[in-house]
Amino acid sequence: MRKGLKKGRHVAAEHLPAVSILHQAGSIANFLTLLHPLRVLLLLAAWISLLLAISTACAEGIAFRKAEAHFSDGSYQLSADFDISFNFVAEQALTRGVPLYFVSEFTLTRPRWYWLDEIVAQSEQTIKLSYNSLTSQYRITRGSLFQNFASLNEALNSIKHQSVSIQAELLKKRDVSHIAAVRIHLDVTQLPKPLQVNALTNNDWTFDSDWYRWIVRPEAAER
Repeated sequence: MRKGLKKGRHVAAEHLPAVSILHQAGSIANFLTLLHPLRVLLLLAAWISLLLAISTACAEGIAFRKAEAHFSDGSYQLSADFDISFNFVAEQALTRGVPLYFVSEFTLTRPRWYWLDEIVAQSEQTIKLSYNSLTSQYRITRGSLFQNFASLNEALNSIKHQSVSIQAELLKKRDVSHIAAVRIHLDVTQLPKPLQVNALTNNDWTFDSDWYRWIVRPEAAER
């Protein structure tokens, strides 16, 4: 009886490690099962962070919104709207007395299959944006004309809309489509020298809508 009891105890003792290993294996499997959703959540969080960074980068700068052409008072009016958003670096420089110069450009060309496109009209205007710390006002200057604004957003709204007038007689053939192009960008060459060097290697000063082109049909614009 004692031998059988000892034998039973011996058999049970021999099986204990196997049971323990199976239990641990089950725990590891459960852990790995829980780890898989965790990895998915971590990857999802990483993607969300990346998308937020991209959206923030896209939100800063100048982006084209819309453009149109219409006939009024004997001339064609080309106009374009942009979205302009400052980053921390540009806004801090502005409020510390650094004026920013934006250049607005329009061109109107007539395509020619046998030669280079003919430039019908082109226009360029420099817009100065500055800040007066004494009055806490922002100023937009175009040539000899200027206008003050109480906030940066109000000043930028004045820059967002650009237009140019083209005399009708310049469009020799009313039934020929033309190509209009518009662009607005920050002129970094007019920044102070230290900031010019910084602008060459830093995207904080990249404010450029790039060229946007669209087809203008004079006969349609007159309607």
